[in-house]
Amino acid sequence: MAAARMALVSCARRLPSLPSPLTLSRPRAGAVSFLAAQPSPATAPRSGRNLALFCSLSPSSPSLTEAAVELPPPKAAVEETKPPVPSGDEKGEPTVEELAGLLDVRVGRVVKAWRHPEADTLYVEEVDVGEAEPRTICSGLVNFLPIEELQDRNVIVLANLKPRNMRGIKSNGMLMAASDASHENVELLIPSEGSFPGERVWFGSEEEKNRQSDPASPNQVQKKKIWEAVQPHLRTTDNCIAVLGDKQMRTSAGLVFCKSLQGARVS
Repeated sequence: MAAARMALVSCARRLPSLPSPLTLSRPRAGAVSFLAAQPSPATAPRSGRNLALFCSLSPSSPSLTEAAVELPPPKAAVEETKPPVPSGDEKGEPTVEELAGLLDVRVGRVVKAWRHPEADTLYVEEVDVGEAEPRTICSGLVNFLPIEELQDRNVIVLANLKPRNMRGIKSNGMLMAASDASHENVELLIPSEGSFPGERVWFGSEEEKNRQSDPASPNQVQKKKIWEAVQPHLRTTDNCIAVLGDKQMRTSAGLVFCKSLQGARVS
């Protein structure tokens, strides 16, 4: 009897659950059988683990035969929740206004202008943009403006473009102008009277001037295509004021405008 009890202890372990109640076969003659009593519903543990184990021990065969184990149903799988995909703003993508703040747009004054010796459609200008030396800038304005309208004139300059070689002369910036849809009429942008060479232009209210970011380097402007992203949003209003969306272009002295072109693109 003691040996049989030891056998019962050694074989008692959980076995796969069966879909139907435990059915026991009659033990062979001379065999000693043990059945672990199942607890009544009133005394069953909360875990619901009801173990039924049948072992047969035959004098001729010391092996144990496992009958069945009823296990509790598996726990319901917990559905994995995925975080929401961030929107463009949450990813930190800059707005057009933020990109425009990376452009170094300045007031300039044309010190000298002449026709490009190797290109019929280009002027060459020396422009004071508040630096130690005037910048050399080439502009394709020959077919739109007489050279007299450039001399000693205040202009708006995009100053952080990479230098470009234009028919043998390196151009270091761009004069900004308004043009109609057919590009038959072109007018330079003009800063308000009292603007001074070298001051930076911004978009928005007077209070927004102090929130302007530092300009990007020419390499960054080219690599990230900042000007290409901003330019389609520049235009003139019915009052000929240059705007970015609904934000007006300003200097410390007032608004930036063109002479007469309404609803024109700015480049």
